[in-house]
Amino acid sequence: MKALYYHGLDQVFEQPREFEVTDVPIPEISDDQVLIKVSLCGMLSLRTGTQRSLNADEHQVLAVLICTCEVFSAVLEIPNDQALDRKENSSPNFLRLIPGHEVVGVIEKVGRSVTEFSPGDRCVADNSITCEHCFYCRRGNPLLCENFASRGVTMAGGFAEYVAFEAKKVYKIHNLTDEEATLVEPAACAIHGMDRLNAAVGIDALIIGAGPTGLILAQLLKLNGAAKVVIAANKGIKTQVAKDLDAGDVYIELDRDNPGPQWRQLKDDNPYGFDVVIEATGSAGVANEAINYVRRGGTLMIYGVYSNDALVHWSPAQIFSNEIRIVGSFAQVLCFPRAVAYLDSGKINVKGMVTDVFRLEDYDKVLEKMKDKSAVKIAVRPT
Repeated sequence: MKALYYHGLDQVFEQPREFEVTDVPIPEISDDQVLIKVSLCGMLSLRTGTQRSLNADEHQVLAVLICTCEVFSAVLEIPNDQALDRKENSSPNFLRLIPGHEVVGVIEKVGRSVTEFSPGDRCVADNSITCEHCFYCRRGNPLLCENFASRGVTMAGGFAEYVAFEAKKVYKIHNLTDEEATLVEPAACAIHGMDRLNAAVGIDALIIGAGPTGLILAQLLKLNGAAKVVIAANKGIKTQVAKDLDAGDVYIELDRDNPGPQWRQLKDDNPYGFDVVIEATGSAGVANEAINYVRRGGTLMIYGVYSNDALVHWSPAQIFSNEIRIVGSFAQVLCFPRAVAYLDSGKINVKGMVTDVFRLEDYDKVLEKMKDKSAVKIAVRPT
């Protein structure tokens, strides 16, 4: 079968190698697995500050971002499709795998013990895998699993014609197009964000950033009782899609070069701030300022994906005296059933979020599209 393979960094010269479309064997499935013929596989956006070529470190970050919304240590893909312990071979030189974690497809084959699926069923698949025996799993916190693994990060993902999944991680879909179904995994992450917020009915919320998960989270807030949802994002295609989806109540279209006046106007229009502020851009600078828009007694949620060396400088006195709650929201586990229900029922609208679909062979065009900031969501079609 055809697959997009990321070779990792050259172990001698530490230079990034190219992605390569190559032929690999179709995965064999065990008794409790299904073989999925991939129809479409979504990917995350890439946020870069410049249009220059990526250096080796940035290439490593890119490789992780295109695979998943989680941040993992790089590990070596091994032939039997089992993840290595993340504590071993953690050097970026060992990152070699088939990316792709937002899988949509059709069941091709089922294992002998699988009874709930049949060939021909349309489906999505949950990429997350937890060990169920580490300290955090045994405490009921599987998302913090010390051995957290993911299809598309620690083992073969969906940028291929076929991928194998455990049947317990697969969900049927009925009313979604393939493009819309690539948003189930981001929706699951947004649902986990809602769980973390535990927001009261009648709140005022500010979401900074208008990427797919942010727009889904905005809709979830409205559906679950927010009185007002404000979306602040750079002017462009993402804010236009936000309006088309009716994701928020108020839209602040920021000038990329000089957003200061608009931020000040937002403060003037909302002198008491917001009960909930969600930083969804992945910019440390924006996160640093976001706390200043949180109402006394409110919550700041850190929802973007940041580099490990990103820092913020908040006043502990401000957090203490205003009783500000700061929470993180990282990926998801056990949220896929609700995500499928929300999207398949139409309660969450994701129409038009996938703005670009590319063939597997055109992966170089995907990277360029990610860099030029003219896409909301990109998907890859393997066949």
